[in-house]
Amino acid sequence: MPTFELNLSDDVYAEFQQLADSEFVSEEQAAEELISSGIEAYNITVVDEDPHDEMLDGAENNMFDTAQDPGSIEDDRL
Repeated sequence: MPTFELNLSDDVYAEFQQLADSEFVSEEQAAEELISSGIEAYNITVVDEDPHDEMLDGAENNMFDTAQDPGSIEDDRL
């Protein structure tokens, strides 16, 4: 298994130790899982950069045809 050395500030290392003690079996497990989670979060793929365009397309498709009068008086006959 590859190993590496990491320099952390005292504050970050104290937070890491506290988290490792309360949530994980060992510091090694904590480091592995936290790094894995960070990599997964960092490597997300953006499906659609501008969801606004999709919303507009849907709104345009749902509009009624304005070429005909939707409130035509002929439709109101009893």
